[in-house]
Amino acid sequence: MDGGFFVSQTVKARGVRGAKESFEKVEITRRDLDEYDVQIEIKYAGICHSDIHTAHGEWGEVTDPLVPGHEIAGYVTDIGSKVSAYKVGDRVGVGCMVDSCGKCSSCEKGEEQYCLEGNVPTYAGVDKYGEPTQGGYSTHIVVTEGFVVRIPDELPLDKAAPLLCAGITTFSPLNHWDIGKGSKVAVVGMGGLGHVAVKIANAMGAEVTVLSRTLAKEEDGLKFGAKHYYATEDEETFEKLAGSFDFILNTVSAKLDINKFLGLLALDGTLVNVGAPAEPLDLHVFSLIPQRRSFAGSLIGGIRETQEMLDFCAKHGIEPEIEVISADDIDEAYDRVLDSDVKYRFVIDTATI
Repeated sequence: MDGGFFVSQTVKARGVRGAKESFEKVEITRRDLDEYDVQIEIKYAGICHSDIHTAHGEWGEVTDPLVPGHEIAGYVTDIGSKVSAYKVGDRVGVGCMVDSCGKCSSCEKGEEQYCLEGNVPTYAGVDKYGEPTQGGYSTHIVVTEGFVVRIPDELPLDKAAPLLCAGITTFSPLNHWDIGKGSKVAVVGMGGLGHVAVKIANAMGAEVTVLSRTLAKEEDGLKFGAKHYYATEDEETFEKLAGSFDFILNTVSAKLDINKFLGLLALDGTLVNVGAPAEPLDLHVFSLIPQRRSFAGSLIGGIRETQEMLDFCAKHGIEPEIEVISADDIDEAYDRVLDSDVKYRFVIDTATI
């Protein structure tokens, strides 16, 4: 850790200048510290499928430059005059948002992700100063104190980084729907989100089943805590498991026949979508009505719940499976994510930026 305040607010980063452009070396500016700001030297930044959707222009116009990354782990290097929760040298993280209004009913409940005025995303947003937000594919970031979380000593920084999105994205719905001992849970997809979901649901005491397109990752799924593993390309899977699950977590960021998966829910079961495909899903209401089933969505978690998730993972020894890469390999990593050729999350070593 270098430590200390860097004089220039210009920092090194990797960004793109248009949809599907290659990543290049860029320089971005970080604001001077406000009184409640924390400056962080980023050590590791995870690659999320949301980064790819955004960089490829699938969720709107790409800013120039766009620096993605909302799975950030590093050290505090300076603090504003009124910061009380952190000190220089602390191990910290930043997730998918860096601010919110702080006053609406959602924010008052600690659910800043659902801020009624719209939370400020870590990248591809606009902060309270009117400046574009830039993410973690960079060497430093400045974030208001209330949107920084503490990374427990038990979690290595490189493996903690993906928990700031993949971890909280899966923990939050499992926590909200009270998954625990006796719950029969299915996780759809065994990728960056899914493998973490399996570990968390198992640690919560659920009986976990993985529903993946093929059986290629079955050995891993069982090792991570699943009791059962089925291939969804086999139509008999949907016949055999009809009405089996109390809760299904769909982590897939591609269009699925959601009605087939709803048919796997038991009476009063719920299917929650956390994967975010670019195209709409087709839903038939009679997939819900006969068994009083529910179809819901979930968006990350609030700051308080994110800290709870990190502490839970530290307590239960839950770490994402990662491949650490150089910043020179981001484009290749994106291609490999789209080809499902990663086990299971890429993490950028920001020393290579």
